Amino acid sequence: MPPPAAAIFDAYGTLLNVHAPMAALAGRIGENWRQVSADWRMKQLEYSWVRSLTGPSEHQDFWRCTQDALDWVFARHGLADPGLHAELLEAYRACPAYPEAPAMLRALREAGLATAILSNGEPVMLATAVEAAGIADLLDDVLSVEAVGVFKPHPSVYRLAERRFGLHASVMAFVSANPWDTQAALVYGFQAIRVNRDGAPDEYNLRGAVPELTDLSALPALLSA
Repeated sequence: MPPPAAAIFDAYGTLLNVHAPMAALAGRIGENWRQVSADWRMKQLEYSWVRSLTGPSEHQDFWRCTQDALDWVFARHGLADPGLHAELLEAYRACPAYPEAPAMLRALREAGLATAILSNGEPVMLATAVEAAGIADLLDDVLSVEAVGVFKPHPSVYRLAERRFGLHASVMAFVSANPWDTQAALVYGFQAIRVNRDGAPDEYNLRGAVPELTDLSALPALLSA
């Protein structure tokens, strides 16, 4: 594969730590806060997939999916504090970047690569998130699925990166911590890379088919090799 001219990133779970809001408020959630956080994330994604599969008339943006998923999690885990609910949503708007992400993005920019986010997030929540994470100035663009009205892994989402940069997917890297997102990007034609922070099992036969990183710190060296 040719060296990439651009690096396209998933946002939530890849550059931004989606479990940080629950961790910050763990004392008020309880000892099972990790499971609560995992359930919130899974239900958020489930709602996005179902709303895509059931057609355009059922589309709700990712912020709505996030709110609806938190409602479900509160009911499932017997949480009844409306103040906590509001604080979790506010914290989610400002999910922090993983510690190595800013230096990694800076290194890619210095190496001459274009950098962008391609995310399920809706434009306002993404703009708020990248500013809060301190990475807005390290990105050439932040692309939202709202431009096409359907969530990942629909192919029209990945096409947004080609249109933005005028490049074929084959000359762009696509980096995601979500294996289903990595698999979709690979099938679309990107140089896909999976970030597997927790040592999760292989999915979609990605291991061996794409590079797998334990975090983002090694990415600049990988893309320059």
